[in-house]
Amino acid sequence: MKKKPNILFLMSDEHRADVTGYEGNPVIRTPNLDRLAKAGVVFHNAYTPSPVCVPARQCMMAGQLPKTCKCEGWIDLEPGYQTFSREFSRYAYNTACSGKLHHLTQDQMQGWTTRIAPDADMMNRYIEGAIAEEFERYSPAPGTGKWSNQREIEEAKAVEGPYQTFDARAVDAALDYLERYFADPVYCRPQSHRPLLFKLSLLQPHYPFFTDEQRFAYYLDRVPVYVQEPCDHPVLSLSQQNKPVNVSEDAIRRATAAYYGMIDQVDAYFGQVLDKLEALGEDLDDWIIVYTSDHGEMLGEHGIWEKTRFYEGSVRVPLIIRWPKQFQARVVDENVNLCDLFATLCDLAGLDIPDGLDSRSLLPLLHGETGDWNNETVSQMGPTHVMIKQDRLKYQYYGEGIPEVLFDLANDPGETVNVADLPGYSDAIRQFRQRLSELGHGPNADTSYTNAKYQTSANKPDARDG
Repeated sequence: MKKKPNILFLMSDEHRADVTGYEGNPVIRTPNLDRLAKAGVVFHNAYTPSPVCVPARQCMMAGQLPKTCKCEGWIDLEPGYQTFSREFSRYAYNTACSGKLHHLTQDQMQGWTTRIAPDADMMNRYIEGAIAEEFERYSPAPGTGKWSNQREIEEAKAVEGPYQTFDARAVDAALDYLERYFADPVYCRPQSHRPLLFKLSLLQPHYPFFTDEQRFAYYLDRVPVYVQEPCDHPVLSLSQQNKPVNVSEDAIRRATAAYYGMIDQVDAYFGQVLDKLEALGEDLDDWIIVYTSDHGEMLGEHGIWEKTRFYEGSVRVPLIIRWPKQFQARVVDENVNLCDLFATLCDLAGLDIPDGLDSRSLLPLLHGETGDWNNETVSQMGPTHVMIKQDRLKYQYYGEGIPEVLFDLANDPGETVNVADLPGYSDAIRQFRQRLSELGHGPNADTSYTNAKYQTSANKPDARDG
């Protein structure tokens, strides 16, 4: 029986999709991602199920939207929850990961059979029998907690910070693991007779905005900077911490340069892994290789920072899938979601796709077959903020009493004009509201919601009435 394909899953944190060479950014240096893109399938409209770290990662692993898997906020999956790593381990895959997974509960493995250089860090609320009064005694002193967005930007500099140290350790551990797995020159017990699902997940380019001196100097006078003012929407005008950010253009430039430097470093690390596999005698064309990130970073665009908003800079993610022996290189413009990776990986590896997922196999799109694709993607932030994108229209709901938002990205790629109240889009708004209800949100939410139940192309919102 032929062995199932090995899978390399590369992941970064807070990487906005347009800061890549393959998307046409003229400043950033990403030769290794560009190499993957050149021989792979690039999904130009890939979106996170939630534009914040923890729920984005949990939903991706579960193949379900936040409401389906009950990760509507800074919430982890319940211990023992079905994840794609747990599913692959059932089929005799060695499922190993190095680096950030951002699990918060007692279930630090979530189906991975091996974790190296982990970020294992359980939140206090998941400690069994935790005595609340004792934890309250040790509240953080002023100035020792999370920095404000303002300070994060003002502190940008050329320095090795904790995230740089973590990533270097995760990469070294990954290289060591792969050598032992495929060669094991010391103990002579390689494990490569079984298929491997290996994930390297790095912290960068997540702030703090630190990078090494060479990269900082290279990008400082080259990066574009966003100096726009926030819009007047009560949610879209606010950075993640719901506080105004007032910094100089020089501070924005320094933060942006550090951000670019971190992406440059991440790309170099991925190159080390690819080179290591080839040095071990692996033909990368035999591997399924995936690259993505959990969400983006606004970088001051529209006057805001971090993520949590449904602007493209925050909610759109890079996504490359490479397996040249099975499908040709192409760019896919259809809307897809990180949740779709569960079903896709199962389909590519010949595993049964479990029921109950909000995950659609991308296999038809990988082969260039777009005719039957339901061109919807959904994202959620907390229990009340929801984005639904269908074709070129991106609808946003923020709760009763807060203005709805509709961007027509074909006519307004910069997302500066809210067309929700324009007569030409009234039918689309009606259909989006109906879909919002079907997804269990809004004033007429379907109280029997279980999962997304993707609609057919026959009733999707059109770009304009008539």
